[in-house]
Amino acid sequence: MELYNDLLKCEENLKEQFSRLDKIAFDNQKKVLSAFQKYKVSTRHFAGTTGYGYGDIGRECLNNVFADIVGAEKAIATPLITCGTHALWVALFGLLRPHDVVLSITGSVYDTMTENIKGTKEDIGSLKDYLIKYEEVELLNGKIDYETSKKKIKKLKPKLVYIQRSRGYSSRDAFSVSDIEKAVEMVRSVSSDCFIMVDNCYGEFVEEKEPTEVGVDVIVGSLIKNGGAGLAPTGAYIAGTQRAISLIEKRLTCPSLGSETGSFEQGYRLFYEGLFLAPHTTIQAIKGAYLVGEVMKSRGYKVVPDSDQNCYDIIKSVVFNTDEELIKFVQLVQKNSPIDSDAVPMPWDMPGYDDPVIMAAGTFVSGASIELSCDSPIRKPYIAYFQGGLTYEHIKCLCLDLLKNF
Repeated sequence: MELYNDLLKCEENLKEQFSRLDKIAFDNQKKVLSAFQKYKVSTRHFAGTTGYGYGDIGRECLNNVFADIVGAEKAIATPLITCGTHALWVALFGLLRPHDVVLSITGSVYDTMTENIKGTKEDIGSLKDYLIKYEEVELLNGKIDYETSKKKIKKLKPKLVYIQRSRGYSSRDAFSVSDIEKAVEMVRSVSSDCFIMVDNCYGEFVEEKEPTEVGVDVIVGSLIKNGGAGLAPTGAYIAGTQRAISLIEKRLTCPSLGSETGSFEQGYRLFYEGLFLAPHTTIQAIKGAYLVGEVMKSRGYKVVPDSDQNCYDIIKSVVFNTDEELIKFVQLVQKNSPIDSDAVPMPWDMPGYDDPVIMAAGTFVSGASIELSCDSPIRKPYIAYFQGGLTYEHIKCLCLDLLKNF
């Protein structure tokens, strides 16, 4: 009973944040409902297709609904893209040509993209192998360095400016849509025609607007994160301007086919249903992340973002003093998962990462980080990246265990 009272005190401290988040969920739910009604979604759109997939109305309608929700001219929301990293890769190769320049203005890219872009090994098909140059501007105290970025854009004349919205495996805050809008204005002040692309993973439905509504050419993300609400079994999306998506879809398939082909025999119901539930589920996860943060703060640990700060992705970073504490936290997340709760996560050399990674993901959809999950590279500073939770009540169960063990 004492631990539960401690949990109630943590919840009481978050009343103002929770009220703000409920308003975001409501506004986004109205937007999603409106898109479903506009495109007259019906049960016939759930049916699967085989072979080439010509005339696949489920695929075409899902793309239109997704584009409308995020304020884009065109979208590809499909199970044929395997994950967020794959979607980023398809988008980059659709937009870039040999000798073009990519400039990241948000520092280093996410770990799984490093080898794809920088080509740390020979002849793997990286951007480097295709003679595409990559440069980055380091963040300034965790924020975009606008002056240095402006100078770099003038000097390099990049074909594409890259923004990573979420923190990845760093200790910074995620970037808000307002931050991204300011970055767009800066880029456009010196380059009117380069593409601006945002890795939007973990950021969908966190605010009332998406980056495509403030001038970004392309946003990319995974459907087993926010946009699929734990129901989408696989897939990813790419959304943006007609100009950008028309190029990207030719890379997804081939220049002569574009988005006219692509079948999925299992059907699209879970993608539509997941998208419909996404505003609610995303806010459930964020509320849970705030509660986890408040609980860990009560035990003396630093969290990012803090409880009085707005969050711009679903991730809560918890900073530990030792790797043992970090591992213990991740193992408690796994223990409180509905699937594989008896598994004990340990650090391992996960493909695509430079350091050993520990990951808790006892999820219904394998690796779905909109579900209760947590991961971290084993390196200093020892930061656990907690995310997800399909229901707030589930995360409260975890929090009781955290209070008991820390």
